[in-house]
Amino acid sequence: MMPDLGKYAFAVLASYGATIVLIGALVALSFRQRARVKKTLDEVEARAAAQTGKNDG
Repeated sequence: MMPDLGKYAFAVLASYGATIVLIGALVALSFRQRARVKKTLDEVEARAAAQTGKNDG
């Protein structure tokens, strides 16, 4: 059950909404950065394997 927020209802709910949006954006950006770093690391490892003549996977 939601408490009665009176005249501050809009400010409080807007703050909660903004917080949820910002946390969601940070999570999405983190996953995007993870994918980019993983792709770069895979490329570097593939180049290193090609230079040493090894292909582990």
